Amino acid sequence: MDLVDVFKKGNSIIGNTITVEGWIRNHRKQKEFGFIDFSDGTCQQHLQIVYDKDLYNFDEVNKLLVGCALRVTGILVESQGAGQDFELKATIVELLGDCPADYPLQPKRHTNEFMRSIAYLRPRANLYQAVFRVRSVTAQAIHEYFQSNNYLYVHTPLITTADCEGSDQMFKITTLDFNKLPKDGKKVDFSKDLFGKLAYITGTGQLHGETFAMAFKKIYTFGPTFRTENSNTKTHANEFWMIEPEIAFCDLNGLMDIEESMLKFVVKYVLDKCKDEIDFCDKFVEKGLREKLEKLVNSDFARITHHDAVDLLKKAKVKWEFEPSYEDDIAKEHEKYITEYFNGPVFITDWPKDIKAWYMKTNPDGKTVAAVDLEVPGAGELMGGSQREDNLDILHERMKEMNVNEEAVEWYVNLRKYGGCYHSGFGMGFERLIIYLTGVENIRDVIPYPRTPGNCEY
Repeated sequence: MDLVDVFKKGNSIIGNTITVEGWIRNHRKQKEFGFIDFSDGTCQQHLQIVYDKDLYNFDEVNKLLVGCALRVTGILVESQGAGQDFELKATIVELLGDCPADYPLQPKRHTNEFMRSIAYLRPRANLYQAVFRVRSVTAQAIHEYFQSNNYLYVHTPLITTADCEGSDQMFKITTLDFNKLPKDGKKVDFSKDLFGKLAYITGTGQLHGETFAMAFKKIYTFGPTFRTENSNTKTHANEFWMIEPEIAFCDLNGLMDIEESMLKFVVKYVLDKCKDEIDFCDKFVEKGLREKLEKLVNSDFARITHHDAVDLLKKAKVKWEFEPSYEDDIAKEHEKYITEYFNGPVFITDWPKDIKAWYMKTNPDGKTVAAVDLEVPGAGELMGGSQREDNLDILHERMKEMNVNEEAVEWYVNLRKYGGCYHSGFGMGFERLIIYLTGVENIRDVIPYPRTPGNCEY
């Protein structure tokens, strides 16, 4: 029987004989009896197993160490001690997998840095049990939101020739022998490669997603993306997951409505489905986490233009490390001030076009684009999106300004010729959402096997 079912049924099955399989998380041994802290990974809660001298193999069980895998049969009884409502009085204990005394995960606090060095074992620790169950449930919530709102789930390619994010940000792939590279003059001749041209591992599913939005109206992608950025911050990784919806017949205001609706749905879903995990993170990771998440669900998201946000920052009686500018991005310190000023999440819209991507719709002022970033308290930017440029002439002009290879994305440009319409989309880094939901600060601790500069273990 899975422990999650034991705890769901709880007092209603006291007196029943059950069998559970899992691992020893702690073992308190006495001369005449013992207590095993037992987990099978199906829920955050642990079951206390009690055994005494009447157990036929008491001496063998009393020697078992932390990490051992067991099958235990016993009677569920009301607990005689504090900390749990019921416990399992063992009648049969079978050792399924032994574990030595040098097992790295002993019942004590370990640093996150140490846990990263044993990433193949860390899913067994309480923190990572909570984090990765939240990650699983959050993924389900995302699918439920979009599926229940008539979106098509599209599997966009991981291998692409579309240079959307800038080739310096994308991993190149090849089947060529590095020791015998074919040359065309001084350059590598990629016509001899598998695809006959330079290919990349994708940095976004957006462009391919837009092609499906022009056929299905509302689509979303949800999968891994890759960037070559040599960054060692707490929020960057070279492999991460992205959620990228694209919606036809949707302007910037409609996009913000969708972003707010989706985020509130996902956060409430996690609060409802992961009560034990959120409580654990609230107690041991980020005090006030549950209150923060509940407040977001009940907030009205503010909306302000980039220009007005900079006005607000310039009027603030704060000594900034980075002076706010109408032409530049806003810094972390600015994001923090703005969310505190509005006491909740804030959409910042209409950004300077020179700092945004070429596919974003140019506003009538010719200086800004219809782009939006969502800033949330305690985490900063969580989503970024825009209305896409649907005017073919303006798109051509922007591509020339930004030195975009039009030939490589001719198919994308053609969407404006063949029944194009106004449309919008956004992207949200999945791991950044998990950071927000759990309070865990480092992206390396919310990805099962993080890929960051200098780190590609396992």
